[in-house]
Amino acid sequence: MQTQQTVNEGLKRAYLITITAGEIAAKIDAEIKKVAPQVRMPGFRPGKVPANLVKKMHGEALHGQVVSDTIRESVDMLIRNEALRPAMQPEVGLNEDYAEGKDAAITVALEVLPTIEAPSIAGLKLERLVVPVTDEQIDEALGNIASQNKSYKDAAKTKKAADGDQLIIDFVGKLDGVEFDGGKAEDAALVLGSNTFIPGFEDQLVGVKTGQEKTITVTFPADYQAEHLAGKEATFDITVKAVKVESETTLDEDFAKSLGLDSLEKLREIMKAQLEQQTAGLTRTQMKRALLDQLAAGHSFEVPGTMVEAEFQQIWAQLQQEAAREEDPAEALKQIEDEKDEYRSIAERRVRLGLLLSEIGQSNGVEVTSQEMGMLIQQAAMQYRAEDRERFVQYIQSEPMAAAQLRAPLYEDKVVDFLFDKAEVTEREVTVEELQAAIEAEEGAEAAPAPKKAPAKKKAPAKKEAAADEAPATEEAPAAEDKPAKKAPAKKPAAKKEAAPAEEAEAKPAKKAPAKKAAAKK
Repeated sequence: MQTQQTVNEGLKRAYLITITAGEIAAKIDAEIKKVAPQVRMPGFRPGKVPANLVKKMHGEALHGQVVSDTIRESVDMLIRNEALRPAMQPEVGLNEDYAEGKDAAITVALEVLPTIEAPSIAGLKLERLVVPVTDEQIDEALGNIASQNKSYKDAAKTKKAADGDQLIIDFVGKLDGVEFDGGKAEDAALVLGSNTFIPGFEDQLVGVKTGQEKTITVTFPADYQAEHLAGKEATFDITVKAVKVESETTLDEDFAKSLGLDSLEKLREIMKAQLEQQTAGLTRTQMKRALLDQLAAGHSFEVPGTMVEAEFQQIWAQLQQEAAREEDPAEALKQIEDEKDEYRSIAERRVRLGLLLSEIGQSNGVEVTSQEMGMLIQQAAMQYRAEDRERFVQYIQSEPMAAAQLRAPLYEDKVVDFLFDKAEVTEREVTVEELQAAIEAEEGAEAAPAPKKAPAKKKAPAKKEAAADEAPATEEAPAAEDKPAKKAPAKKPAAKKEAAPAEEAEAKPAKKAPAKKAAAKK
């Protein structure tokens, strides 16, 4: 094997590897000797088929396999011998006029990772902006929980049911006078006006009294999940067993115990922790952004164009998907097109920060353990159908690039946490609004109240600061292999709801902290 370097410009490298016809022929002969004992042919005892006949029968397939293996081995040897650190998978090619009996000319083109001096982590100063949780906020949150856990008491038997009242009913559904599967229930609780049952069901029960029997007629929606009911007219024989009215919920010890807790004090502690957690993400975003800004300001070096392009394409694909969901997709797409250069700059920033964080992590022994990686793989596998999960695990274990992509976010977080521990951190109490304004100010944008409803053409499909915050850190680029990447199994689709005569109501989400304001990365 002969190796000749053809390009050495900046981070770009290119090589020409020549494998002589004699070397390839020798490998084919060695492969024939290896497989000959397993070849069977009429007229010959097992393992006694002459080598020339084995070559005649299987020579073409063996030749292709040997050439493929030789290319892969040659590229791996090149990377080891030249101490290369590929930024991405090398581009590998074989001369078009190659045929058996000729020398193989293999071209290898790649970009290498830049050599970065270990960044100094001394002198890092960060401010942690903390949003304290007040008793008033806890009371408001508990009030929301109480409103979602309403209790009801029996009303007078003469009471006519109205919106907001709860009915306890038995019902039997029929199609053309015949009961259908899933259309029957006893002691079913229904709050009038909640829209938990199919359209028209609840409206016809307004005004009923305890003990009343009533037959109603409804039409199932055309897109109802149970195909045998979709669009069909049905009757329901209903017995009203009780009419109940809402009773006031008192935030006391009994209420806490109804939620499975020991005391009201314990409930308040849990609620306080949840409220603190809601703003903890904003606090971390602010600190991380300040940290990355300090690192970016102190380092400037050439980054591999292939990594920048790959990062940009990832950002761009997300932007296009989000633009397509806007009220005016064409206008949203035009907006991101006008800012394309800015997003490419963000991609370059992310790559540079990723390389910096990777260097810091390696220099300081930060790593993702095998146990942590195993948990990552299992968590990711749960996004796939049960029958595809094992195949996904095998895919990650056999594809270094895929494993690196899965590992990268956790590795980055561990390096950032390491730097947080090393930095001199001061704390300052602020409001949620002040925290959001600080995040925007670090982006160089002037903090201002968001409009009540921004016009579609002014609404950015994606936040630039979100893209700028992320750094695709990797511990080390995996060794290149000249083989097609295996395809990960398709993720499982969203589960369809089971057919039922009544549609389940969605639980109301707990009140969240105000959303982060958008701030453009300029």
